Amino acid sequence: MKIRTMLGDITKVSCDAIVNAANTSLLGGGGVDGAIHRAAGPGLLEECRGLDGCRTGQAKITQGYDLPARYVIHTPGPIWRGGDDGEAGLLADSYRNCLELAESHGCRAVAFPSISTGVYHFPLEEASRIAVGTIRDFAGRAVSVQEVILVAFDARTKGYYDRALECDQGPVCF
Repeated sequence: MKIRTMLGDITKVSCDAIVNAANTSLLGGGGVDGAIHRAAGPGLLEECRGLDGCRTGQAKITQGYDLPARYVIHTPGPIWRGGDDGEAGLLADSYRNCLELAESHGCRAVAFPSISTGVYHFPLEEASRIAVGTIRDFAGRAVSVQEVILVAFDARTKGYYDRALECDQGPVCF
């Protein structure tokens, strides 16, 4: 499986599925969540209303509507509470569950934003290591998923994900 980073707007990425860093209601919000809902159009909100929300670390899939992606995979990442409330495990669960949904829907290429590092305040350095580690772990059992794109909204975020991809020793590389 190929893993790469890019600087840009996830709503413009043409691939099988983009991941939405959603809130638990799945009904839109700010940041990436709001941008995806706006770009997808009203059909996305209508479909999300029927999903009955989603628990933190879990994932649900919808159509992509007006997006260049066929699907949107929604996952509420954890809110950072200092690191002693299971946040790392929940963030890994978010990435893993999104990849499993993508795999079960035959997706070849999946684009992720930086989950939980915006208004949920997950530390970017730790989040990038968790994301890359979880994706690499999944790569060994992937069949349909051939490419994962880590889409960064800014250069600082991209830098952390680039460093995590270059590193095989975890925190020693940072």
